[in-house]
Amino acid sequence: MARILVMIPAGEVYAHDSVRWYNHQDIRSHINTYHNMGDAFVFDSSLKLLRFEKLGVLEISEFKPREIARLREEYDYVFLRGSNYIHDAMNWEAAATVLKALGLPVIGFGIGAQAPVDGKIRISDETRAVLQLMSESTTTVGVRGAYSADVLWSLGIRNVRIVGCPTAFRRNDPELRITLPPLEQVRNVGVTVRREVSGAYAKDIERYLTFHRDLVKAIAGRFQTVLLAQGEVEEKKLVLGDEAQRAEAITALRADHWTSSWYLDEAMLDLYRNRLFYSDVVADYEQLIRGQDLVLGYRLHGNLMALANGVPSIYCTYDSRTAEFSDTFKIPSFDIFGQTTFCLEDYWDQGLFDRYNRAWFHTYGEMCRFLTENGVAHKMHDILETPQAKISRVA
Repeated sequence: MARILVMIPAGEVYAHDSVRWYNHQDIRSHINTYHNMGDAFVFDSSLKLLRFEKLGVLEISEFKPREIARLREEYDYVFLRGSNYIHDAMNWEAAATVLKALGLPVIGFGIGAQAPVDGKIRISDETRAVLQLMSESTTTVGVRGAYSADVLWSLGIRNVRIVGCPTAFRRNDPELRITLPPLEQVRNVGVTVRREVSGAYAKDIERYLTFHRDLVKAIAGRFQTVLLAQGEVEEKKLVLGDEAQRAEAITALRADHWTSSWYLDEAMLDLYRNRLFYSDVVADYEQLIRGQDLVLGYRLHGNLMALANGVPSIYCTYDSRTAEFSDTFKIPSFDIFGQTTFCLEDYWDQGLFDRYNRAWFHTYGEMCRFLTENGVAHKMHDILETPQAKISRVA
């Protein structure tokens, strides 16, 4: 049982290994600010894979020598929650100084690089320093996919293992598989929505939003549909706000040029008013998603939460991050900037999901080996001893 520090957490921990947003019951304290619940999914999932008796937070905003000395005595290692850290806008504050002084192993738990639209990633000296400290302090650095591994390799960091994301393995069941029911039996469908996007991520925002709108409307016209939001202010106000705040949200959505021009027509507005879901508690998402027959859309971790619970999911890819996840796990995906037209029937193919099942199984093993080789106490199973692994070896 380890004593661990988390670097850059995303929410408050309760019941030992569950996560909800800070002050989640005080809606007024954060309803006017954006926070990405996908980050909380990853934090929650990470804790569910680890064995620990004590959890603390490593503050990186300021170097405090006496505090660092105390933490060095009280904790065994630091883990960096998986997310998009390797890009030109990342601000590490005093992380390099803090980590160097602390001297504990720093576990990169599925970290990733984000390529800008022009494909030319720029990495600051500060980011290089933090990554080098992580590499030197551990046996391996865990990254989410091949692109992120290539970026670290270009920096001279060779001890890299591709582990995907902890969210994929949160149920810790190495025998988990996606098995498609007949499409005519599908009733409940979740669409993960991401209205706000940067032009640095999506190369054509008009295409991004119009396809997004058309997908939502097409699915809602065919199935009992819920729209899963993960933190945009207006969506939060529509779900959690009072009457005045809901009116503010509608006004703001209509005033936004991109949203009003390419996304929020009257049909979408009706769906936003009646089919939108948001919560500050990770467990609420998981409970809702378990009741769906299919989840698809734009949200990386919302879709991954479905797959982690045995619910089929299809990704709409629009940047290097979503494409990298789809490639790592061989998730059926649709490139929204491609030349084809989306047709659900084309993706309702058990063969496609068997490719995912095999990739997921392989990456589960890689995550398990990553934690073991870095001396991290965990709950994952050695898949070499599972019935599925034995069958795979024979095959």
